Amino acid sequence: MRALQLQRLTGPEGLEQVELAEPEAGDGVLIDVVAAGVSFPDLLLTHGQYQMKPEVPFVPGVEVAGVVRAAPAGARVKAGDRVMGFSFTLGGFAEACVVAPELAFPIPPAWSFEQAAGVVMNYHTAHFALHRRGQLRAGETVVVHGAAGGVGTAAVQVAKGAGARVVAVVGDARKAEVATRAGADVVLLAKDWPAGVREATEGRGADVVLDVVGGDVFDKSLKALAPEGRLLVVGFASGQIPSVAVNRLLLRNVSVVGVAWGAFLMQAPELTDTIARDLDALAARGIVNPVVGSVFPLEDGAKALRELESRQAVGKVVLKVKPG
Repeated sequence: MRALQLQRLTGPEGLEQVELAEPEAGDGVLIDVVAAGVSFPDLLLTHGQYQMKPEVPFVPGVEVAGVVRAAPAGARVKAGDRVMGFSFTLGGFAEACVVAPELAFPIPPAWSFEQAAGVVMNYHTAHFALHRRGQLRAGETVVVHGAAGGVGTAAVQVAKGAGARVVAVVGDARKAEVATRAGADVVLLAKDWPAGVREATEGRGADVVLDVVGGDVFDKSLKALAPEGRLLVVGFASGQIPSVAVNRLLLRNVSVVGVAWGAFLMQAPELTDTIARDLDALAARGIVNPVVGSVFPLEDGAKALRELESRQAVGKVVLKVKPG
Protein backbone atom coordinates (compact mmCIF):
# COMPACT_ATOMS: atom_id res chain seq x y z
CA MET A 1 0.00 0.00 0.00
CA ARG A 2 1.00 3.65 -0.41
CA ALA A 3 1.84 5.46 2.80
CA LEU A 4 3.50 8.64 4.00
CA GLN A 5 6.32 7.70 6.34
CA LEU A 6 8.22 10.09 8.57
CA GLN A 7 11.85 9.20 8.11
CA ARG A 8 13.50 12.15 9.86
CA LEU A 9 12.42 14.40 12.73
CA THR A 10 12.87 17.49 10.59
CA GLY A 11 9.28 18.65 10.41
CA PRO A 12 6.94 18.03 7.46
CA GLU A 13 9.91 17.73 5.09
CA GLY A 14 10.80 14.46 6.80
CA LEU A 15 7.80 12.76 5.18
CA GLU A 16 8.33 10.48 2.19
CA GLN A 17 5.86 8.41 0.20
CA VAL A 18 6.73 4.73 0.39
CA GLU A 19 5.26 1.30 -0.32
CA LEU A 20 4.58 -0.73 2.82
CA ALA A 21 2.92 -4.02 3.64
CA GLU A 22 -0.73 -3.61 4.59
CA PRO A 23 -1.53 -3.93 8.30
CA GLU A 24 -3.28 -7.04 9.56
CA ALA A 25 -6.69 -6.58 11.11
CA GLY A 26 -6.06 -8.73 14.19
CA ASP A 27 -8.84 -7.92 16.66
CA GLY A 28 -9.28 -4.40 15.23
CA VAL A 29 -11.26 -2.86 12.39
CA LEU A 30 -9.34 -2.79 9.10
CA ILE A 31 -10.31 0.26 7.04
CA ASP A 32 -9.61 1.01 3.39
CA VAL A 33 -8.80 4.68 3.89
CA VAL A 34 -10.43 7.21 1.57
CA ALA A 35 -9.51 10.35 3.55
CA ALA A 36 -7.27 11.11 6.52
CA GLY A 37 -7.48 14.07 8.87
CA VAL A 38 -4.40 16.25 9.38
CA SER A 39 -4.01 17.43 12.96
CA PHE A 40 -1.74 19.60 15.09
CA PRO A 41 -0.40 16.52 16.94
CA ASP A 42 0.72 15.17 13.54
CA LEU A 43 2.72 18.35 13.01
CA LEU A 44 4.31 18.11 16.47
CA LEU A 45 5.17 14.47 15.82
CA THR A 46 7.17 15.41 12.72
CA HIS A 47 9.31 17.70 14.91
CA GLY A 48 9.66 15.18 17.74
CA GLN A 49 7.80 17.62 20.02
CA TYR A 50 4.71 15.59 20.92
CA GLN A 51 4.35 13.70 24.22
CA MET A 52 4.23 10.47 22.21
CA LYS A 53 7.67 9.94 20.68
CA PRO A 54 7.67 6.92 18.34
CA GLU A 55 10.94 5.90 16.77
CA VAL A 56 11.39 6.83 13.12
CA PRO A 57 10.45 5.67 10.60
CA PHE A 58 6.70 5.66 11.29
CA VAL A 59 3.45 6.56 9.53
CA PRO A 60 1.69 9.54 11.19
CA GLY A 61 -2.05 10.12 11.19
CA VAL A 62 -4.67 9.26 13.79
CA GLU A 63 -7.91 10.23 12.00
CA VAL A 64 -9.31 8.25 9.08
CA ALA A 65 -12.50 7.75 7.10
CA GLY A 66 -13.14 4.97 4.63
CA VAL A 67 -14.76 1.59 4.12
CA VAL A 68 -14.48 -1.38 6.46
CA ARG A 69 -12.67 -4.34 4.96
CA ALA A 70 -12.77 -6.51 8.08
CA ALA A 71 -14.21 -6.16 11.59
CA PRO A 72 -14.36 -8.52 14.60
CA ALA A 73 -17.59 -10.05 15.81
CA GLY A 74 -19.48 -7.70 18.12
CA ALA A 75 -18.11 -4.49 16.60
CA ARG A 76 -20.60 -1.69 15.88
CA VAL A 77 -19.45 -1.72 12.21
CA LYS A 78 -19.11 -4.48 9.61
CA ALA A 79 -17.40 -5.09 6.26
CA GLY A 80 -18.62 -2.64 3.62
CA ASP A 81 -19.70 0.08 6.07
CA ARG A 82 -18.64 3.70 5.62
CA VAL A 83 -16.79 4.53 8.82
CA MET A 84 -14.68 7.12 10.60
CA GLY A 85 -12.08 6.11 13.13
CA PHE A 86 -9.28 7.13 15.46
CA SER A 87 -6.01 5.23 15.81
CA PHE A 88 -3.94 5.46 18.98
CA THR A 89 -1.16 3.61 17.12
CA LEU A 90 -0.95 6.17 14.26
CA GLY A 91 -0.78 4.84 10.69
CA GLY A 92 -3.55 7.01 9.22
CA PHE A 93 -1.54 8.53 6.36
CA ALA A 94 -1.85 5.32 4.35
CA GLU A 95 -4.24 3.39 2.11
CA ALA A 96 -5.20 1.03 4.95
CA CYS A 97 -5.34 1.49 8.71
CA VAL A 98 -6.47 -0.53 11.72
CA VAL A 99 -8.43 1.08 14.57
CA ALA A 100 -9.82 -0.34 17.79
CA PRO A 101 -13.48 -1.44 17.43
CA GLU A 102 -14.62 1.03 20.07
CA LEU A 103 -13.09 3.89 18.04
CA ALA A 104 -14.77 3.09 14.70
CA PHE A 105 -18.11 4.77 14.03
CA PRO A 106 -20.60 4.77 11.13
CA ILE A 107 -20.55 7.91 8.99
CA PRO A 108 -23.89 9.75 8.79
CA PRO A 109 -25.33 9.28 5.27
CA ALA A 110 -25.19 12.99 4.42
CA TRP A 111 -21.47 13.37 5.17
CA SER A 112 -18.60 12.95 2.75
CA PHE A 113 -15.49 10.96 3.64
CA GLU A 114 -13.62 14.27 3.81
CA GLN A 115 -16.03 15.61 6.42
CA ALA A 116 -15.85 12.41 8.46
CA ALA A 117 -12.05 12.25 8.43
CA GLY A 118 -11.67 14.88 11.15
CA VAL A 119 -14.63 14.05 13.34
CA VAL A 120 -13.57 11.52 15.96
CA MET A 121 -10.68 13.42 17.51
CA ASN A 122 -12.01 16.97 17.01
CA TYR A 123 -15.65 16.49 17.95
CA HIS A 124 -15.05 13.99 20.74
CA THR A 125 -12.41 16.35 22.17
CA ALA A 126 -14.79 19.32 21.95
CA HIS A 127 -17.61 17.35 23.57
CA PHE A 128 -15.37 16.00 26.34
CA ALA A 129 -14.00 19.51 26.96
CA LEU A 130 -17.30 21.34 27.11
CA HIS A 131 -19.50 18.73 28.79
CA ARG A 132 -17.34 16.45 30.93
CA ARG A 133 -14.63 18.93 31.91
CA GLY A 134 -16.40 22.27 31.46
CA GLN A 135 -19.82 21.25 32.81
CA LEU A 136 -21.43 23.51 30.22
CA ARG A 137 -25.05 24.47 30.82
CA ALA A 138 -27.69 25.79 28.43
CA GLY A 139 -27.78 29.57 28.33
CA GLU A 140 -24.10 30.04 29.24
CA THR A 141 -21.68 32.02 27.09
CA VAL A 142 -18.73 30.15 25.60
CA VAL A 143 -15.67 31.80 24.05
CA VAL A 144 -13.88 29.59 21.51
CA HIS A 145 -10.34 30.55 20.48
CA GLY A 146 -9.06 29.36 17.13
CA ALA A 147 -12.71 29.04 16.17
CA ALA A 148 -12.04 28.61 12.44
CA GLY A 149 -9.84 25.52 12.85
CA GLY A 150 -10.74 21.86 13.15
CA VAL A 151 -11.18 21.73 16.93
CA GLY A 152 -12.56 25.28 16.94
CA THR A 153 -15.37 24.67 14.46
CA ALA A 154 -16.21 21.44 16.29
CA ALA A 155 -16.37 23.30 19.62
CA VAL A 156 -18.63 25.99 18.15
CA GLN A 157 -21.12 23.36 16.98
CA VAL A 158 -21.01 21.23 20.13
CA ALA A 159 -21.55 24.33 22.28
CA LYS A 160 -24.49 25.37 20.11
CA GLY A 161 -25.91 21.89 20.50
CA ALA A 162 -25.76 22.36 24.28
CA GLY A 163 -27.85 25.53 24.06
CA ALA A 164 -24.94 27.89 24.74
CA ARG A 165 -24.26 31.30 23.22
CA VAL A 166 -20.98 31.07 21.29
CA VAL A 167 -18.45 33.87 20.88
CA ALA A 168 -15.81 32.87 18.32
CA VAL A 169 -12.33 34.40 18.26
CA VAL A 170 -10.41 34.28 14.96
CA GLY A 171 -7.39 35.85 13.33
CA ASP A 172 -8.81 37.53 10.23
CA ALA A 173 -11.88 38.17 8.10
CA ARG A 174 -11.46 34.95 6.10
CA LYS A 175 -11.51 32.91 9.31
CA ALA A 176 -14.42 34.97 10.62
CA GLU A 177 -16.54 33.76 7.70
CA VAL A 178 -15.71 30.13 8.55
CA ALA A 179 -16.60 30.59 12.23
CA THR A 180 -19.89 32.18 11.23
CA ARG A 181 -20.62 29.28 8.88
CA ALA A 182 -19.88 26.87 11.74
CA GLY A 183 -22.66 28.52 13.74
CA ALA A 184 -21.06 31.12 16.04
CA ASP A 185 -23.39 33.81 17.42
CA VAL A 186 -20.69 36.48 17.71
CA VAL A 187 -17.34 36.57 15.89
CA LEU A 188 -14.43 38.68 17.16
CA LEU A 189 -10.98 39.31 15.73
CA ALA A 190 -8.09 38.22 17.94
CA LYS A 191 -6.55 41.68 18.08
CA ASP A 192 -9.35 43.12 20.20
CA TRP A 193 -11.35 40.17 21.51
CA PRO A 194 -11.31 40.94 25.30
CA ALA A 195 -13.23 44.19 24.75
CA GLY A 196 -15.61 42.34 22.45
CA VAL A 197 -16.33 39.71 25.10
CA ARG A 198 -17.05 42.40 27.68
CA GLU A 199 -19.46 44.07 25.27
CA ALA A 200 -21.13 40.79 24.26
CA THR A 201 -21.69 39.83 27.92
CA GLU A 202 -22.56 43.31 29.23
CA GLY A 203 -19.38 43.30 31.31
CA ARG A 204 -20.02 39.98 33.07
CA GLY A 205 -17.50 37.87 31.18
CA ALA A 206 -17.60 34.36 29.71
CA ASP A 207 -18.82 31.32 31.61
CA VAL A 208 -16.50 29.03 29.65
CA VAL A 209 -13.43 29.76 27.51
CA LEU A 210 -11.98 27.00 25.33
CA ASP A 211 -8.31 27.73 24.66
CA VAL A 212 -6.28 25.86 22.04
CA VAL A 213 -3.68 28.64 21.74
CA GLY A 214 -1.94 29.18 25.10
CA GLY A 215 0.60 31.96 25.62
CA ASP A 216 -0.82 35.41 26.27
CA VAL A 217 -4.25 34.25 25.04
CA PHE A 218 -4.45 32.14 28.20
CA ASP A 219 -3.67 35.15 30.41
CA LYS A 220 -6.30 37.31 28.74
CA SER A 221 -8.82 34.46 28.85
CA LEU A 222 -8.41 34.14 32.60
CA LYS A 223 -9.28 37.82 32.98
CA ALA A 224 -12.27 37.42 30.65
CA LEU A 225 -14.03 34.83 32.84
CA ALA A 226 -17.27 35.56 34.66
CA PRO A 227 -17.58 34.58 38.35
CA GLU A 228 -17.28 30.78 38.60
CA GLY A 229 -16.10 30.68 34.99
CA ARG A 230 -14.04 27.79 33.61
CA LEU A 231 -10.98 28.12 31.37
CA LEU A 232 -10.51 24.89 29.40
CA VAL A 233 -6.90 24.20 28.42
CA VAL A 234 -7.00 22.12 25.23
CA GLY A 235 -3.68 22.90 23.56
CA PHE A 236 -0.82 25.29 22.90
CA ALA A 237 -0.88 26.18 19.21
CA SER A 238 1.17 29.29 19.96
CA GLY A 239 4.02 27.09 21.16
CA GLN A 240 4.03 28.82 24.55
CA ILE A 241 2.84 26.92 27.64
CA PRO A 242 1.48 29.47 30.14
CA SER A 243 1.53 29.41 33.92
CA VAL A 244 -0.88 30.92 36.41
CA ALA A 245 -0.62 32.52 39.84
CA VAL A 246 -3.24 30.49 41.71
CA ASN A 247 -4.22 33.41 43.93
CA ARG A 248 -5.97 34.79 40.83
CA LEU A 249 -8.19 31.71 40.80
CA LEU A 250 -8.98 32.06 44.48
CA LEU A 251 -9.75 35.78 44.43
CA ARG A 252 -12.00 35.58 41.37
CA ASN A 253 -13.63 32.17 42.05
CA VAL A 254 -12.65 30.80 38.64
CA SER A 255 -11.19 27.49 37.48
CA VAL A 256 -8.51 26.36 35.04
CA VAL A 257 -9.39 22.90 33.75
CA GLY A 258 -7.12 20.54 31.81
CA VAL A 259 -8.55 18.68 28.82
CA ALA A 260 -6.91 15.52 27.46
CA TRP A 261 -9.52 13.40 25.70
CA GLY A 262 -7.14 10.71 24.50
CA ALA A 263 -5.55 10.19 27.91
CA PHE A 264 -8.96 9.97 29.58
CA LEU A 265 -10.11 7.26 27.18
CA MET A 266 -7.49 4.98 28.68
CA GLN A 267 -9.34 5.28 32.00
CA ALA A 268 -12.93 5.36 30.74
CA PRO A 269 -13.25 3.89 27.21
CA GLU A 270 -17.03 3.65 27.62
CA LEU A 271 -17.16 7.44 27.27
CA THR A 272 -16.85 7.12 23.48
CA ASP A 273 -20.32 5.54 23.20
CA THR A 274 -21.94 8.32 25.23
CA ILE A 275 -20.28 11.05 23.17
CA ALA A 276 -20.99 9.28 19.87
CA ARG A 277 -24.70 9.01 20.62
CA ASP A 278 -24.92 12.70 21.47
CA LEU A 279 -22.99 13.71 18.34
CA ASP A 280 -25.22 11.49 16.18
CA ALA A 281 -28.28 13.25 17.59
CA LEU A 282 -26.75 16.67 16.89
CA ALA A 283 -25.81 15.57 13.36
CA ALA A 284 -29.41 14.45 12.74
CA ARG A 285 -30.55 17.93 13.78
CA GLY A 286 -28.02 19.53 11.42
CA ILE A 287 -26.11 21.22 14.25
CA VAL A 288 -22.99 19.07 13.88
CA ASN A 289 -21.88 19.45 10.27
CA PRO A 290 -18.08 19.24 9.88
CA VAL A 291 -16.36 22.12 8.07
CA VAL A 292 -13.71 20.94 5.60
CA GLY A 293 -10.87 23.24 4.62
CA SER A 294 -8.06 22.37 2.22
CA VAL A 295 -7.97 18.87 0.74
CA PHE A 296 -4.57 17.63 -0.42
CA PRO A 297 -3.63 14.40 -2.20
CA LEU A 298 -1.74 11.92 -0.02
CA GLU A 299 1.58 12.71 -1.63
CA ASP A 300 1.23 16.36 -0.57
CA GLY A 301 1.06 15.57 3.14
CA ALA A 302 3.99 17.90 3.85
CA LYS A 303 2.11 20.80 2.25
CA ALA A 304 -0.93 20.03 4.40
CA LEU A 305 1.15 20.10 7.57
CA ARG A 306 2.85 23.33 6.53
CA GLU A 307 -0.56 24.94 6.12
CA LEU A 308 -1.26 24.08 9.77
CA GLU A 309 2.19 25.29 10.81
CA SER A 310 1.68 28.65 9.11
CA ARG A 311 -1.70 29.00 10.88
CA GLN A 312 -3.39 29.59 7.55
CA ALA A 313 -5.68 26.57 7.81
CA VAL A 314 -9.43 26.94 8.15
CA GLY A 315 -11.83 24.11 8.89
CA LYS A 316 -10.38 20.62 8.85
CA VAL A 317 -7.34 19.96 6.64
CA VAL A 318 -7.68 16.59 4.95
CA LEU A 319 -5.60 14.20 2.83
CA LYS A 320 -7.48 12.49 0.00
CA VAL A 321 -5.96 9.01 -0.05
CA LYS A 322 -8.04 7.34 -2.75
CA PRO A 323 -11.32 7.85 -4.61
CA GLY A 324 -14.46 7.14 -2.66
